This record gives sequence, structure tokens and C-alpha cells, in this order.
Amino acid sequence: MSAVEETQKEVLSKPEPEAAGKPKASGSILTKLIEGLSSVRFGVALLIIMAALSMIGMLIMQQNVEGFDKYYAELTPSQKLLYGSLGFFDIYHAWYFNLLLLILSLNIVLASIDRAPKTWRIIKRRKIEAGRTWLKSQQQKAELRLEGESLKAAASRVANAFRTRGLKPVIKEEAGRVHVFGERGAWNRLGYLAVHVGLLMIFMGGFLTTQFGRDGQMPLEPGSSTSQMTNLAFKLDQVSQVPVDLPFTVECLDIQQKLIKKDGSIMANNTIDWLTRIRITDETGTREGLVHLNEPLDYRGYRFFQASFVSFGQARNITLRLTPIQGGEPQVLTIKRDGEGTLKDGTKIEFTSFQPDFLIGETGRPDSASGEYNNPAAVLKVTTPQGEQKTVYAFAKELPSGAPVAAPFGGYQYRMTDFEKVPMQHVLVIQKDPGKTPFYVGGGLLMLTLCMVFFFSHQRVWSLLEERADGRGFYVV
Repeated sequence: MSAVEETQKEVLSKPEPEAAGKPKASGSILTKLIEGLSSVRFGVALLIIMAALSMIGMLIMQQNVEGFDKYYAELTPSQKLLYGSLGFFDIYHAWYFNLLLLILSLNIVLASIDRAPKTWRIIKRRKIEAGRTWLKSQQQKAELRLEGESLKAAASRVANAFRTRGLKPVIKEEAGRVHVFGERGAWNRLGYLAVHVGLLMIFMGGFLTTQFGRDGQMPLEPGSSTSQMTNLAFKLDQVSQVPVDLPFTVECLDIQQKLIKKDGSIMANNTIDWLTRIRITDETGTREGLVHLNEPLDYRGYRFFQASFVSFGQARNITLRLTPIQGGEPQVLTIKRDGEGTLKDGTKIEFTSFQPDFLIGETGRPDSASGEYNNPAAVLKVTTPQGEQKTVYAFAKELPSGAPVAAPFGGYQYRMTDFEKVPMQHVLVIQKDPGKTPFYVGGGLLMLTLCMVFFFSHQRVWSLLEERADGRGFYVV
């Protein structure tokens, strides 16, 4: 068998360990504390504890999760006392959870500092020589004899075999022997540093989100504006709303709902998308934006999401057919929500409100029996060219002739021929997550590094070429 084939069988293993030195003298308490904090065993123990606490947080419903009040009511008094006193209902904000996270981060930093010099020495100060005794003591090894060529030529053949396998060879000659060392992937030794950095960034992201993150809800309807969102404060089964100030003002310009079936309901099962158009104003000026169902809006570290809606039926716009009572061609007019339009003769029509299930309330004012589109009607304010004003109702249904609520005014009979369905309000969720970027960067770095560490390992091969005792050829180990 050739020297190349035999050399490829050699195992990637570490060189002989250095002789043990004298035992270290016992250090101070601080030194022992630092050594304990930087211990890998201590770090693994902390990880196990953190995993156990996270498991508790998954098995025991947290107080900021919807439905916690029902879950809490079903617990026994002893469970309520035990879980509450240990902070299990809000474990990710518990003091001991954050303390363990801090100690684990310190352990990772100290372990990295402790190991870095040793790793750097392995990379920079490569051990090229390996003795025969050590090589032959390895579990996997290969030995062959070469004849008919010089020691230098044999070493060259071994080095070429290393190159074909991606190993960078180094040749060192001594009296009567040659060491050939091959290596690749030495940077893999530093992979643990990237893993540690990724973990620390994930921990930092989680801490920033927990301590400095803000979130809340903001109900919006066209024409409304606010500089506050509402957050929920949880204390076991007690939930209260807390206003949270924002560094800007949000004005709702328009809301829209794209339906699958135009004549269907405005519920989620008949909806393709919700759209909210807003204007944000702060000390830097104004900016308009659109919030889609799956396309949030980002501004100054805050992110706006579509969350829910108030399903009381409204109309984004209405289409009116105005028929002259004296005869003639009817006019068609489309008016936006809270908008107005003008007829050819100068009659001004304002769209003041919309009632999905029209009725006249006890006070004599228009009202709605429900939020469903059972008897939709538009409430209009009509002003004639002579300045006469009156509230007029335009119904979607054909009413009997002479019905008082559909009486003509200003020379026109009013009928609502079409309208675009839309809910009364859209509810946006606003979040500020300062830990988002370090968390994603740390997670990406962690996955990338782990893949590279496992698929591109540090490989080293040692070989020793020396003359045989009888002078006929060479040994290759």
C-alpha cells in the first residue's frame, strides 16, 4: 500500500500533554470565587436551572396571558399561596430569574476570558513534533515502511497527501528524522467565543425587552387622535388599564376592511385585510403611514400592528340616488365617511352618521338596534340653496310610499343605493422592543456558529519519518 493511502488513515488527535507542574498554592477567597464562577460545570448547572424555571413558566399560566382569571379561579387555595409566594405566575419578571440570568452571563464572560489564552496558544504555537512513543500509543494509527527513496522525497509524498485532504502541511527536519504536521480549521477553536457572544446578546435582548419594553393598545376611528396607548396591568386575577404616554400624536385618517364577499359580514372569516391610515405628529414634523394586517408600521422604535376591531357596523362611504320630485333624471352622489357633497343646483349634503340597524330612539334621535346591517340607513344633513337645513334619512331598503322617515326634502327623494362596509374602530397594538435587534443578531450568530463548528472541525495530523535500524528504507508512523 502506498504512503499516501496509509497516511490518510492517521487519526486527528492531540499531541502529548505537557508534564504536570507543581500543584498550585491555594488562592484567596476572591480567586476561588472567580474560579467557581468561571467553571463550566457551574455554567451547565445554571443552564439546567434556567431551563427548569422556563418549563415552570410554560406549565403554569402566566398572569399576563388571556384566560388567566379562569385558570386562577380553578386552583386550590394552597396552589394559589405556593405559586404566588414563589412568583410562578410572573416568573420571567421574578427577581431570582433575572439574578440567575445575570450570574449565567457573568459565568460565560469569565469562562471566555479564562479559556481564550489557552486557545490562542494552541492556534499560534502549534506543536509540530510528535514522538514515536506517543504516536504508537494512539488508538488509531498507521505504520508503513518505505524503500528506494530519500527521506526528503518521502516527506514530500506525505505532505502532498495532506494537501489532497485540505490539510496545510508543515515539514520539520531533524537528524535522521522528519516531522510532517498537517492542520485545517484552526479557527474552529475560537468558535466557542462566537457562541458565547450569541448567548450574551440573546440574554441582553431578553433583559432589555423585559425591563424597558413598552406595549399597549390604541383604538382608532376616523377623525380621532391621541398621544396615549392603554396597557394592561396584571396582579394575579386583577386586571386594570393603565395609560401610557407616547412621544408623538397619532391621528386616524381612515379605516378600511377588504371583504371576501361584499354582501357578507364584517367578521374575520369574511375578511382579507384590515387597513388603518394614520398621521403621526411629533417635534420633527408629520408622517403618514398605512398599517396592514401583515405589514406593521415602524416609527422611532415603535411598531404598529393590526390587532382587532370593534365590529359595530359602519360605512366608509355611501352612494346616494337623489330623485327630483318634480321629475327629471336622478343624480348619483358618493360621499365619504364624515364627508359632504354638492348637487348641481347647489344643494349641500353632509354625511353625519350611519346606523346599521336603524330605529328612532326614546329621545327621538336616530339610533341602531344592533351592530348588524339589518336595516342600514345614512343620516344626512341637507342644506338647500336658500339656506334651509334639515336632517334626512337615506335607507338602503325601499320604504313604503309616504313613510315619514323617508319624506322628501329640498325637492329630492333620498335613497342609499350602496355603501362600503367597515367596522366602527380598528384597534392597533403598539410595541417598543429595544431588545429585538440584539436578540435576532445573537440568535443568527448562534445558529451560524454552531453549524460552522460542527461541519468544519479543527483537524490535526502528525507523522514521523525516521531511518530504519538496518538502513534499508524508512518508517512512516
